[in-house]
Amino acid sequence: MRKIILRDKRQIPPFNEPARELSVLNKPLWLHQRDILAPYTTEERDVESPSEVDNERVETLVCRDNLFFDQPFIDDFISRAQRSGKACQVAFELDDPAIVQHSLPLQRGIRRRGNYYVADLWYYPYGIDPVVRPLVVHTDPREVGYYHVPTHMSNVYGDLTYQLATKSFLSIEHWLHLLHANVTFGIFAIGARFEQVLDRDIGMNLKMLWRGMLERKQVLTSSEMVKVGKNCIIDPTAVIQGPTFIGDNVTIGAGAVVGNCIIGDNVNISQGCQLMLSVVGNGTFLPFRAALFETVLMEDCMVAQNTCLQMCVVGRGSFIGAANTFTDFNLVPDKNIRSHFAGRLEDTGMPVVGGAVGHNVRIGSGMIIFPARMIESDVVLIASPERRVITKNVYYEDSDHLKWPNGEKLHPRLYPRHSL
Repeated sequence: MRKIILRDKRQIPPFNEPARELSVLNKPLWLHQRDILAPYTTEERDVESPSEVDNERVETLVCRDNLFFDQPFIDDFISRAQRSGKACQVAFELDDPAIVQHSLPLQRGIRRRGNYYVADLWYYPYGIDPVVRPLVVHTDPREVGYYHVPTHMSNVYGDLTYQLATKSFLSIEHWLHLLHANVTFGIFAIGARFEQVLDRDIGMNLKMLWRGMLERKQVLTSSEMVKVGKNCIIDPTAVIQGPTFIGDNVTIGAGAVVGNCIIGDNVNISQGCQLMLSVVGNGTFLPFRAALFETVLMEDCMVAQNTCLQMCVVGRGSFIGAANTFTDFNLVPDKNIRSHFAGRLEDTGMPVVGGAVGHNVRIGSGMIIFPARMIESDVVLIASPERRVITKNVYYEDSDHLKWPNGEKLHPRLYPRHSL
């Protein structure tokens, strides 16, 4: 099958890079797409617009390069499209809970057409065809709570919930979609799919129970649930619960707690760190007592001691100093948090969400960052009486290093923003 990739050059704030270059499940989105589609495609071509695609009569898949989808989703779409033998465009029901709650806010790529939502993913059995029919894919979500709080802060049951798509799809146009791709539709959804298997496969239940008995461990901490790479050093007092995937050359110190995470290669997690439902990129260093909850760290980051990140995304090569707190809860009842998108404030669809830090950022100690605030790539922030609480987005022009003599040379700008 021929694969045609439609390039989307829009930069995603605060990273100032196209979506295809940003990390999803510890690899660039373009590589994630390629790996997912590898079983089906034999050739690939990048184009700027569909008009550049020749009409050669061969089986063709066309997709935009800012799309995130997982293997169950693409398997379902391609197999049903091939069986139909007709040109198809991916579509979703108007009441699909995962699409409505998590995929639609802060984007334009998934749009309504008649009685469906459609997106930029097409299948053509005999080359490009102007006549396509919608092929509805159901995300099969599972409602899962991520916080249980007093009822005046949430629904009548005291639950703040996600709709975990077990067949995931996103158009990544905002940093919040990176959070969903890595966590809500990523590591969290992997756990939800595993629970689905356990619900219907007694053989898998027996296999896991036997593995736990053989290793004298709880089932969630057995090798069936925790996959560890080569040359890793894990202190025996560390608690690691699955599904967790640990790369090569990883060090995990005494008293660390890791639950349902993806840990990249060459990562150092020191004593007493707490990680839950997070993705930690290659080469990252977490000194003692750093805490991550539903957070994404791209490669080569450092989060210093006593810093807490909840529902945040941090770009590559960034440093976050000690005792920083990224707040995540909206104190106003019945109000979702808003974030900037396409030049205006829009509803995120979430009452709880953290902030975003770009690439090559340096943040000093002791700051408080309000929910959904963005700190642009290449910024340096130093706590001061005038700026210790970050209530607004911070852009490169606001960076403290620009006030220093030769500041631009001391901390060069690597990720400038541009407009298309």
